[in-house]
Amino acid sequence: MDRRDGSAGTETRATGRPAAPEGLFGHGWAATDLALRYVPGAAWAAKRRAAVSARFPGERVVVPSGGLKVRSNDFDYAFRPHSAFIHLTAEQGTGAVPDSVLVFEPTGGGHEVTLFVRPRSPRDPGAGSTELYRDPRHGEFWVGRRRTLAETADALGIGTDHRDRVEAALGARVPTRVVRGQDPLVDSLVPPSAAADEELLAFLSELRLVKDAWEIEQLDSAVRHTVAGFHDVAGELSHAMRARRGERWIEGTFNRRARLEGHGLGFETIAAAGAHACALHWTRNDGPVRDGDLLLLDAGVEADSFYTGDVTRTLPVGGRFSDVQRRVYDLVFAAQSAGIAALRPGAPYGAFHDAATRVIAEGLDAWGLRPGGRYLPHESSLYRRYTVCGTGHMLGLDCHDCAAARDETYAGGALEAGHVLTVEPGLYFQPDDLTVPEELRGIGVRIEDDFVVTADGARCLSSGLPRDADGIEAWMSATRG
Repeated sequence: MDRRDGSAGTETRATGRPAAPEGLFGHGWAATDLALRYVPGAAWAAKRRAAVSARFPGERVVVPSGGLKVRSNDFDYAFRPHSAFIHLTAEQGTGAVPDSVLVFEPTGGGHEVTLFVRPRSPRDPGAGSTELYRDPRHGEFWVGRRRTLAETADALGIGTDHRDRVEAALGARVPTRVVRGQDPLVDSLVPPSAAADEELLAFLSELRLVKDAWEIEQLDSAVRHTVAGFHDVAGELSHAMRARRGERWIEGTFNRRARLEGHGLGFETIAAAGAHACALHWTRNDGPVRDGDLLLLDAGVEADSFYTGDVTRTLPVGGRFSDVQRRVYDLVFAAQSAGIAALRPGAPYGAFHDAATRVIAEGLDAWGLRPGGRYLPHESSLYRRYTVCGTGHMLGLDCHDCAAARDETYAGGALEAGHVLTVEPGLYFQPDDLTVPEELRGIGVRIEDDFVVTADGARCLSSGLPRDADGIEAWMSATRG
């Protein structure tokens, strides 16, 4: 693979050969402009932009996409725009262009919205014409075709202008709110206002709390593909058991499905076998997968629309739970079932966590692991040693969606129809924890499913996978033939 130095010089670092003269590229190109229709979801994104305009009359609002991030030397990570930018544009997968900036410019009747974006690499001789073949980050010879400005306007239903004009666009003195930390140029052009910018970020996050019909379709699709990835894994456990680093076989199996059916992963796959399941976010995935162990798989496919699934199953690698493994699994299953039963519009957001936690605490009491005292929903006691984290979270464009929302609208609020969230209790007995019997040490169990709150309860998006221990064993037996 050719290496690059990121410059527009006359020599490449890898070969030392002179770069081609400009005249070689300045002619002989066919007209290839496209007539594009709206991307899926563009009409819904227009409604969200209208909500932003109504919320901040007379103020400029700036939402950058963010840019490329270096992985090592002259190679970048795959680009993913900021979630607020996605939500307001409906940009899709590989169509997203780094360093784009969405600007709401106030007018007498609302806002004029413009997307400042880098268009196709120019072919004609003149300023910028060497980008095509000399710029390894943005040149079309290097990274592929982008849309023209007109094509982007047609696809997204937003007025467009060249990225190079964003500085001029932000020059006029207008009260301005910015999603900061995404674009150094934008941050330098607009003096910070911590309170105003924080309020903007909170509003954009809260705008995603209740999903519209199109978003729920995207989440349905992402979770459906996630479920398919779990079926793939169940069918390849025998291969994983033979591999030196079987967790990576599991990871690769799921990741293949994510790239085949969607944009990629919603988050790094957790493929945790044996005691690794006791690490909540185990992503090293460098261990073996042994008969007799449990495998905790926590994974999600991110759709081309960037909405993601997030599902966890804990599987007995050999196909059947041992008695002690089943005892732990059954308690977590009972806790999840109690949490699911608490999902309904109007219920406090924390109700499903409290319901699941009560079952966990009572079960640990019965095992003698939290002796004495009665259970209180929010007390800090020994059971936290074995559960550590909460029981679920909002789900959407981010796996942990709407993170900047105010407490009174999220964790301290009430469930509404259109909320999409996970329910995922777990028990994690560390391998060196002397407060539990030896037979429990090194066992980690989590069960996670995705739900959309409806008018009268909740619908499970991940119902294509069994949840209970008997169902897990039957599924694994059938998958292995």
